[in-house]
Amino acid sequence: MPATLNLATLHLVCGKIAAGKSTLCARLSAMPGTVLISEDHWLARLYPGEQASVADYVRNAARLRSVMGGHVETLLRAGLSVVLDFPANTLANRQWMRSIFEAAGADHQLHYLDVPDAVCKARLKARNLAGAHDFAASEAEFDLITSYFVAPTAAEGFNLAILEN
Repeated sequence: MPATLNLATLHLVCGKIAAGKSTLCARLSAMPGTVLISEDHWLARLYPGEQASVADYVRNAARLRSVMGGHVETLLRAGLSVVLDFPANTLANRQWMRSIFEAAGADHQLHYLDVPDAVCKARLKARNLAGAHDFAASEAEFDLITSYFVAPTAAEGFNLAILEN
């Protein structure tokens, strides 16, 4: 019997807060054989009441990544595609994500939502008013977190899809 290729894909998302990452992830995860893993969802349930500051988020997100990487690799090796709704917004985060798909021998796609700050802030305000999202950031937190944002470039070597809005 001929060898089969592992067609599993790790979908990564990059974009500022309220750029539409989770909305895109929900659409991507509707594909057959695809699992969605949402950082905001897991953090809200694993650390309820412990997300009071950006420092809390940084600490808890690192804790979550320390266990999630191996889990995602296992899913990819099993032939399932994974939509990783974790922000691929820094070089370090993208390097962690690269280590997962490379270790699994899986394909990948980095979806970059290139959305202006003003649009993101308007969406964030509406999202916070609706109260339906696990992460409600203030405008000051948006500005602080965005100060660490590094847009992906072709030089990083990802299969990059740029979505403008």
